[in-house]
Amino acid sequence: MFWQKELETMNRKELEKLQLERLKWIVSHCYQTVPMYRKKFDDAKVSPDKIKCLSDLKYIPFTTKEDIRDTYPFGMFAAPMNKIVRIHASSGTTGKPTVVGYTKSDLNNWSDLVARLVVAAGAREDDLVHIAFGYGLFTGALGLHYGLERLGATVVPTSSGNTEKNLMLMKDFGATALVSTPSYALYMAEVSKDMGFTRDDFKLRLGLFGSEGCSLEMRNKIEEAWGLFATDNYGMSELMGPGVSGECEYRDGMHIAEDHFIPEIIDSKTGENLAAGEAGELIITTITKEGFPVLRYRTKDISRLNYEVCRCGRTHVRMDKIMGRTDDMLKIRGVNVFPSQIESVLVSCPQVGAHYQLIVRREGFMDTLEVKVELIDTSLLEKYSELEKLQRVIRAKLKTVLGIEAKVTLAEPKSLERYQGKAKRVFDLRNTKEEKFER
Repeated sequence: MFWQKELETMNRKELEKLQLERLKWIVSHCYQTVPMYRKKFDDAKVSPDKIKCLSDLKYIPFTTKEDIRDTYPFGMFAAPMNKIVRIHASSGTTGKPTVVGYTKSDLNNWSDLVARLVVAAGAREDDLVHIAFGYGLFTGALGLHYGLERLGATVVPTSSGNTEKNLMLMKDFGATALVSTPSYALYMAEVSKDMGFTRDDFKLRLGLFGSEGCSLEMRNKIEEAWGLFATDNYGMSELMGPGVSGECEYRDGMHIAEDHFIPEIIDSKTGENLAAGEAGELIITTITKEGFPVLRYRTKDISRLNYEVCRCGRTHVRMDKIMGRTDDMLKIRGVNVFPSQIESVLVSCPQVGAHYQLIVRREGFMDTLEVKVELIDTSLLEKYSELEKLQRVIRAKLKTVLGIEAKVTLAEPKSLERYQGKAKRVFDLRNTKEEKFER
């Protein structure tokens, strides 16, 4: 099923013609209305009329999160404030938040793109959707909310937190779809079990998960816990929010809405474009946004692109699930380590849960990695030989995947912190004092 079939199944030649037309417009729009972009173009000796074909995209300077923070709060808005009808922002936990604005046209496009995404995943107008994302400046909740309403689905905007009440409403209302982070979906399943519920007490059939990475192993855990079909979607506030890409029923990559976004893959060190199928940093250019357009935005997410037509009939390029982030990558004893690699190992071990922490320290001149993960069964704590055996098994698997040794700490069930929003997994203590670390 399609939401905008004529757009989602355009042939490549027609799609690229539309992209070029919109790219020329957005470049001119940015140059004329955003001082930061005018300066970047002038410094690079690039004028908007130099963009004559899609390959000329390479002449456009990159945009970074630092550019957005440096122009805080409204310096990158490309429309006057009397045309901006909504403002969203990131949490700003690592500095000034990134602030983004939307015109009426932007919000209309956003709703259609999210409707397109959820329909591809399997949502229908008779679904009752429980949204357990945090509402507020975060784009995830309202983005999914308005897209699902555009589809005609019934939306229950409960937000995250107050988990027992969330579960009661999911059960009593007969929710058929759940919107949340993957980690919160697992936490809800844990609390549900403590409340005496089984998955048969719920009518969930579809999960629309996002905001954080979700390995295939974690997805399997969620599906097993809830008895639903779990899908992943991708977006970020700088680009729009959810709706940039999402999985269809075949879950063979996430379809990027190429009539609104042009993706590239680059070598994050050199900035050079990589060929289709090669893994590297994902770069996105928005080509329809009026209020807050971004050109060649460096997402720092690592993925690859597949231009083959999908079995579902959609022709737009698919991106692989995010493999990691260039800024989340840990360099430990000369080895590149991504949290997603470790998660895949842990979630595949039936004796441990899906909640974990990665703690990196420097002892003398040596970096160390501690992987702390919860046991599922408390009885193992009384069986020292079995604990030791499990630690050895996990250490061996981690060494095979990572190529380095890691300390494995098996924690008591439910002893690690739970997160209602995006989970914090990595604690790098190499440049901080140990006492600043809060478990």
